[in-house]
Amino acid sequence: MTDIDASFLDHALQVARKAAEAAEQVVARHYRAQIDIEIKADDSPVTIADREAEQAILGVLRLSFPEHAYYGEEYGRSGSSRFLWLIDPIDGTKSFVRRYPMFSTQIALMVDGELVLGVSSAMQYGECAWARRAGGAFINGNPVSCDTTRSLSAAQISTGNIKSLARDPRRWAALGAVILDCNRSRGYGDFLHYHLLASAAVDVVIESDINILDIAALTVIAREAGAVFTDLQGLAIGLESRSALAAPARLHGEILQRLV
Repeated sequence: MTDIDASFLDHALQVARKAAEAAEQVVARHYRAQIDIEIKADDSPVTIADREAEQAILGVLRLSFPEHAYYGEEYGRSGSSRFLWLIDPIDGTKSFVRRYPMFSTQIALMVDGELVLGVSSAMQYGECAWARRAGGAFINGNPVSCDTTRSLSAAQISTGNIKSLARDPRRWAALGAVILDCNRSRGYGDFLHYHLLASAAVDVVIESDINILDIAALTVIAREAGAVFTDLQGLAIGLESRSALAAPARLHGEILQRLV
């Protein structure tokens, strides 16, 4: 495990929260306004709000950490350092352009390949979550923790993007069996089901079509709230991760065994 002083993590988290606040000022200015929408090569939308918010985040982070490396959704990767900031200025741009508040700003720090802090700011929704390694998880300043639900029959499951699972008949059937055995299933998606997991309102989150910028900050928050967070193969979350399974330990192990 990466050896980093707790005081550095506290300082870095404070800076990350300031960066998220700077992004929120940009987002608030553009939200519900008439703005142009472009379609990127991957068929996802992008707006001036995405670009200006990422620039605002980078401006704050670079003032404190000019020597660090950065990887953003809109401006790509820059710098070379064991410290890598991961930035998605508006995760959920499709929601943003449709004018409903299911989007967030995601900022995380990875050190030597390990995620060590994260901020998930969804202020148009009314929540900001944050965590740093060994420091607990918080939503709107209040400490949160996952439920201790151990039985799948009592668990509430939320699924996000699952097209890849749907294309695999065996795994799709396995997911269907898990849903049949659980207490309730929903599809909250994006930041929200991870915030709900961290605060014990949801017990399991499953996604098969994401990238690291979508979940980096949320990984730290969920883990600090007590969840196990891996991809759907049981591998640690890293830059190449494309799926997610987050749940308390016993549920995580049972569901992973059934889906692999």
